[in-house]
Amino acid sequence: MATLELSLEEEAGATPARRRRGLGMLFWIAIGWMTLVFAVAIFADLLPLPSPTDMDMLERRAPTSAEHWLGTDGLGRDELSRLIYGARISLIVGLCAPMIGVTIGGALGMLAGYFRGRFESFVVGSMDVLLAFPPLILALAVTAYLGQSIFNLTCILGVLGIPAFMRVARAATLSLARREFVIAAQALGATHARILLRELLPNVMLPLLAFFLLGVAVTIVVEGSLSFLGLGVPPPISSWGSMIGEGRESLEVAPQLAFIPAIAMFLTVLSFNLIGDTMRALTDPRQGAL
Repeated sequence: MATLELSLEEEAGATPARRRRGLGMLFWIAIGWMTLVFAVAIFADLLPLPSPTDMDMLERRAPTSAEHWLGTDGLGRDELSRLIYGARISLIVGLCAPMIGVTIGGALGMLAGYFRGRFESFVVGSMDVLLAFPPLILALAVTAYLGQSIFNLTCILGVLGIPAFMRVARAATLSLARREFVIAAQALGATHARILLRELLPNVMLPLLAFFLLGVAVTIVVEGSLSFLGLGVPPPISSWGSMIGEGRESLEVAPQLAFIPAIAMFLTVLSFNLIGDTMRALTDPRQGAL
């Protein structure tokens, strides 16, 4: 019996170490790439870069040089500078929009999963109505009506993310609302607000955080799609999607103008997906089951 208990303790203690070793090289490469992207986006103003909006028609589609490390675009603007400042726009929209979704959707999901009844039916029905609209078409229509701005784009993408976060929070709350620690808190006379904030929220936040990273990746792609179609951030502000859209006109003579921002977006989205999947696996309670 003592041997069995010892083996179980050793296995429980080895599980976190085994999980850390199991992160893999791809996870750390993704962390390194995201660190680089965040660093250049945050400190873009301190880097020795030309303005991303300065045009020089005599240097249109110039090749790589000591002055322009990635060349220039069709209007003579420095491609590296536009790529770095475009990363800032893509990250701002990609991070702020899911924050709106996780805040509103997470709160609605927790309330629906905890109180159930008519409130749950109303919330789930409302989210089903919102999901009935094609997301990209709805984003195109609202952006075209409200006008092009970073704020409008962030708000509409945040609203579109609410149903997904609501479902994740509701599913997690449903699985936790009848657990022993919640029943014990109710028996001790804890209020609904205390149970939601002190007992359920810390446990629901783990799957929401993992899904948040996946939502950032999806939002960057949607923002790039809208910018590619000309309904994203207004010019002369650059984003990766608008750079790809502008570079498609020069595919025959300067294909790198479209491929460089496309590769940057691909690596960033892939990194967010890898990190999100890893965190989801680490926070999955079934991974710790004996």
